[in-house]
Amino acid sequence: MHPALPFGRSAIALAAALAFGAAHAAPAAAPTAAPTAAADAAQQRAAKLVSQMTLDEKIGMVFGYFGTEFKGQKAPTGALPQSAGFIKGIERLGITPQWLTDAGIGVASQPGKDARERTSLPAGIATAATWNPQLAFEGAAMIGKEARLSGFNVMLGGSVNLAREPRNGRNFEYTGEDPLLAGIMAGEQIRGVQSNHVVSTLKHYAYNDQETGRNHLNVKINDAAGRMSDLLAFQIAIERGDPGSVMCSYNRINGPYGCENDHLLNKVLKGDWGYKGYVMSDWGAAHSTIPAALAGLDQQSGYPFDKSPYFDGALKEAVENGHVPQARLDDMVARILWALGAHGALDHPVKVQAKDIDYTAHGKISQADAEEAIVLLKNKDNVLPLAKDVQRIAIIGGHANKGVLSGGGSAQVYPRGGMAVPNEGPAAWPGPMVYLPGSPMKALAARTKAKITWHDGKDAAAAAKVAAGADVVLVFATQWTSEAADVPTLALPNNQDALIAAVAKANARTVVVLQTGTPVTMPWVNDVAGVVEAWYPGTNGAEAIARVLTGEVDASGRLPQTFPLAENQLPRPKIDGIDLPKDTRFDVDYDIEGAAVGYKWFDLKGHKPLFAFGHGLSYTSFTYTNLKADATNGSIRVRFNVANSGARAGKAVPQVYVSKVGAGWEAPKRLGGWDKLALDAGANRTSEVTIDPRTLAVFDGASNRWKIAAGDYRVILSTAADAPVATVTVRLPAREFAAGAR
Repeated sequence: MHPALPFGRSAIALAAALAFGAAHAAPAAAPTAAPTAAADAAQQRAAKLVSQMTLDEKIGMVFGYFGTEFKGQKAPTGALPQSAGFIKGIERLGITPQWLTDAGIGVASQPGKDARERTSLPAGIATAATWNPQLAFEGAAMIGKEARLSGFNVMLGGSVNLAREPRNGRNFEYTGEDPLLAGIMAGEQIRGVQSNHVVSTLKHYAYNDQETGRNHLNVKINDAAGRMSDLLAFQIAIERGDPGSVMCSYNRINGPYGCENDHLLNKVLKGDWGYKGYVMSDWGAAHSTIPAALAGLDQQSGYPFDKSPYFDGALKEAVENGHVPQARLDDMVARILWALGAHGALDHPVKVQAKDIDYTAHGKISQADAEEAIVLLKNKDNVLPLAKDVQRIAIIGGHANKGVLSGGGSAQVYPRGGMAVPNEGPAAWPGPMVYLPGSPMKALAARTKAKITWHDGKDAAAAAKVAAGADVVLVFATQWTSEAADVPTLALPNNQDALIAAVAKANARTVVVLQTGTPVTMPWVNDVAGVVEAWYPGTNGAEAIARVLTGEVDASGRLPQTFPLAENQLPRPKIDGIDLPKDTRFDVDYDIEGAAVGYKWFDLKGHKPLFAFGHGLSYTSFTYTNLKADATNGSIRVRFNVANSGARAGKAVPQVYVSKVGAGWEAPKRLGGWDKLALDAGANRTSEVTIDPRTLAVFDGASNRWKIAAGDYRVILSTAADAPVATVTVRLPAREFAAGAR
């Protein structure tokens, strides 16, 4: 059996499809784990269903509609209100329709009077900042349950595009800059969603790393660099999460569009990685019929976002006249049916039961995620947690008296109770700018006897006068980011830098609480006592912020993305294409940094960041001892002891980086693994981390294999990318393995 294809040899009805797939996908290594009995049964079931379908029924399975009225076209019959998509079912064969919802943060809704209100997780970048895969799973299981109770069986998340471009408007949806961290966290989110018999969609495949010109830009990158960066993140997420669907991206990659890129779809995804599910297009990312079908696109999504219904009548004609083999159409349909069957959507039909959603319990799940996501970046003289005897607190800016910010675009989850701050930001999509109900100021007031004074921060001089009389000042600073637009600069918008500078000059005990979707520059950082990154904290986010600021819980988040000192430290100091007219085609050269994304670029160039990848402070202290490492099964096993040497409970996040002694890697070191440990004061525990072999290897494009060079490897135990604690050296023999193996 060719491992890139979905069925065993017993699937006689699809023998032609197997032959077609074998001819159009590169040879692949055997999957790393034997298929389960359930997966085998799903393959055979899909084969049987396809053999019973008419041509028109098959076409209906690969052509998806937008679920909401758009461009004068009414929503299709059967679609759920304000939904992302709908694909017809086949009642006579027991094949369910597909009801699609955005996105990875919660059950999103198209804006309008019928927008559904649901629980919002913190931003994806916030979940990545927890460095806690279990929280990623639990949060995604919660939103997957809400999706199911809302009548959806396909969810268009999780998202794993690397943060190559820190100003990317969608970085808030994603999981950071490192492929290991990003892939593991996104993989757990996929597992969580699919634990509800809801298909999860991994996106956006691939290199959709900026919004500027996303429909027209051409990413230039060599395959080896991609395999060790962006593609490795996707590969790990697929291995860990087994998503039923992968969404191909808007942009072009080395020429072809993502949704008609034979190399990425047939060779890498379905060939090398043996992916069994289906590829759907992003909304408006399909550009052809025959080239896209032959290149590996299995389902056109969201029509009429595309210019033509490429996979409707045109695909039927192409099959009838032989331009697209019947076997290829069968393969497309079989992959969709495999995903629906393997992940339970066929056997567990959905129906709308929104009254059964336990919003209180779900809010607590979101809050737990937000609490571990909050990163304490600076804490001079232990200004935090807020002392119990503090008398006067000034709270300034960021609508902290009303709500917490969320990111915009297709990921937008509308809150129960309505928007806390109306009429902010753009009225049209990707707006509105939504503040979720829940006031950080009120949450703090419930936890302190201090007198709290509020100022909106719109007048910096007036805010400074309020600040001057306080024992502690909390400035809430915001940066709204969204799909469809990058931020032009990493500076805080709306003159907030000047506000913070004025307040800090008036009161040295100023703490800045950031709600942002990207890193931001901080020209005032040396003048403030504390900096807290709260991201977009989701439902119950105000409670989470208050609990961390008051010390009810430890500050245990760690940065999943480097905060630069200035934009001239980036591979592209200015966003490519940002000054070009709309719809201009242009290139983005990722070969500048290759696989050296984020902290690897900073290491390579010797740049000192503002705050390093992995950085984050705690309210207690930890001691790391007894670092040991040994070669095992072609990789490295690392062990060390972690002790809480402080006076209160806290959570440590020890990180293990690896470096090849004397080797020409893309950068001096790579993240090889990590642990997260909750420890009471005085407690200690031994951690064990096994390094993913791919983080020790170089991908060789000529042989299509991973290669670990013989020699010495340095294992670096650290608390951040720039904060090593201990080092040990291990000698490894040479090893190589296939592109789809580990």
